[in-house]
Amino acid sequence: MIKFVPEPHLLDSPRGRDWPRPPAPPSPARAASPAPAADVVIVGAGPAGLAVASALWHHGVPDVVVVDRTGRPCGRFFGRIDLLGQRVLRSPYEHHPGVEGFRDCELLDFARLHWGRLTPTERREIRMSQSGHRSVVPVDVFDAYCAHLVTTHHVGEKTWQATVREVTPGRDAVTVHTDRFSVAARHVVLCPGEERRPAPETWWGGGHPPRGVSFWDESVPPGARCQVVVGAGLTAAHLITGALEAGREVHWVVRETGERYQCADVNSTFFRPEGRKRFDGVGWAERLDLMGRFRRASIMFEFRPLLERAEAEGRLVVHRGEAVKEIAPAVGGSVVLRLESGRRVAGDHVVLALGTTPSIGAGLLPDDLVDARDGWPSLDERTLSYRREPRVSVVGAAAGMVLGPAARNIDGHRVATTRVAAAIAGQLRGAVTAPAEAVVGV
Repeated sequence: MIKFVPEPHLLDSPRGRDWPRPPAPPSPARAASPAPAADVVIVGAGPAGLAVASALWHHGVPDVVVVDRTGRPCGRFFGRIDLLGQRVLRSPYEHHPGVEGFRDCELLDFARLHWGRLTPTERREIRMSQSGHRSVVPVDVFDAYCAHLVTTHHVGEKTWQATVREVTPGRDAVTVHTDRFSVAARHVVLCPGEERRPAPETWWGGGHPPRGVSFWDESVPPGARCQVVVGAGLTAAHLITGALEAGREVHWVVRETGERYQCADVNSTFFRPEGRKRFDGVGWAERLDLMGRFRRASIMFEFRPLLERAEAEGRLVVHRGEAVKEIAPAVGGSVVLRLESGRRVAGDHVVLALGTTPSIGAGLLPDDLVDARDGWPSLDERTLSYRREPRVSVVGAAAGMVLGPAARNIDGHRVATTRVAAAIAGQLRGAVTAPAEAVVGV
């Protein structure tokens, strides 16, 4: 079997190009807050929230309010990407916000429409996609495509900036309370995404990290000369390459005995219907095992030559098979990591890339309605609504124990959106609509 390993130049797609945008429809003067009632409220305007809003537009559900902390669809998503200096997505062209069963301008169509703005390398990726091979999507193309969806599906005019504090089910409606307003809805869809995984309390005693320590979604001081990165995933690879490009010496602490390079951090079988059926056909314990075995930190193949060359040249020092025991500032302003082997690693700044955890609705909904088990909510597998509150659904990583490891991926959002949007549209019409991929409960 021949393994195709792409060249690193795929990582250098331009960012910030000027893309043509469809004209926005005229809209009435915008009020300071949305109407106090709506058919649907979507919490979160990332790729998952954008997919749900677009799908409901196709289903003829116009009375939708989208609440997002940035107030801009996909604003937080692309803000995090740009902070890392990421230029390409891991997901291929067939993974994009949308809903199955409705013809729309898809991501590959959009890229081909703007062929003249693409680099030769980006055009080759489109040809790879059309031939059925793995392809890499430029962040710039994906950003422009999401903006296209926002305009053509009227999502921007339905999006409001606010921080959701609480989701309270009542007798006649579910009320979404924010720091600025409240909206009563017939149905609520939670798409809050994922939050960064905290560091173990034993590393520095809990609370705020010591001076000179930050997380992956925070800026690194420009004056740092020696940077330490903790983590084994794609985020760590972006942090390392960014530090190397800035001329810093980099130390990389990896708990595993070696790095894992692969196309995705989810086994590709779970992106296909037969893979999801494999997940559907087992009980809870088996699902937990599959989630643990097939959702593991890994790095895109494109990084391998860059990182191996930097290590050979001495600009990158990799500490493999080393777990962090303690992090503490040392005399002179540097930060010291004490490893469980007894070794010490010091640097001007430490960045923690420890992964993310799904937001499952805890802290927004009452705990008894989330009904969490092993960190996962109790969901109806046909509609992805909470079993104890069918007027509230989830799309995104929180659906992992229903859809499998791919739930956290953009393609998993498409599968979830298909079920959720069809169920909501059917309920609003007063009919019972069975989603396309009804499965047997665990």
